[in-house]
Amino acid sequence: MSSGRMPSLRVWREADAIPEIEHAWLFDHLLPIAGELDGPILEGWTLLSALAAGTRRLRLGVLVTSNRFRPPAMLAKMATTVDIVSGGRLDLGIGVGSRPSHPLARREYEAHGLPFHDTAHAVSALAEACTVIRRLWTADAPFDFHGEQVRLTGAFGNPKPIQRPHPPILIGGRSAATLRVVAEHADLWNIPGGDLDDIVRRSALLDRYCAEIGRDPASITRSLHLPVSYHRPDATREAIGEALDAGFRHVVLGLPTPYPPGVARWVADELVTPSL
Repeated sequence: MSSGRMPSLRVWREADAIPEIEHAWLFDHLLPIAGELDGPILEGWTLLSALAAGTRRLRLGVLVTSNRFRPPAMLAKMATTVDIVSGGRLDLGIGVGSRPSHPLARREYEAHGLPFHDTAHAVSALAEACTVIRRLWTADAPFDFHGEQVRLTGAFGNPKPIQRPHPPILIGGRSAATLRVVAEHADLWNIPGGDLDDIVRRSALLDRYCAEIGRDPASITRSLHLPVSYHRPDATREAIGEALDAGFRHVVLGLPTPYPPGVARWVADELVTPSL
């Protein structure tokens, strides 16, 4: 289950009490990317920490963190904090950042004084970020890191996350370059729903990249984000069934606002249980 601009603690707590709903997610934007462009947006990771403190069972994360927004060592510290606050329920969702093809891709970066590098730079930075974050979560002593995009001196993470050896890493993306990073670093791979044939081809390409580096493709859980229609649950159920048949065992259902009363129970009864 994922929620967008202004998620409700009420909805997350309701979902937390429903075993059929396994995980909940926020998104990572600093300005709206659709709808009213001057609408309200909260920062994803500070909000996630608050929702982690207000729930007890759900796995949770940000789908997906823009690696362009925060230095990776700072993100590792933030993620450790959320994992501790949640009692070990974090999945670290991360990706390159906004697609250059999106008409509003650069808007939130320019508004916050953040650089928007080209795709090659961003993909390289994502790979280095995953390396650094994992080392900060697991290293027993301070270390230096001198990459092309990331440079650290005396880096050390203390305390460590609760989860051992570290929280699962979910990487979101669809480009061939990003899929190579997924093959090397991810425990889960997420892609937005849409053209299922293309998604299946992307999954097969990930299999190939895993084989090239000697990794079992089955060690990466396939995750799909699907939009929910409150008025056409049959269409959403059909999309869930197609995703499961295609090998995507981790399904994230995007809930549009405003949230109807009892929406988490509705998701479980109308979408999740019929698909099991």
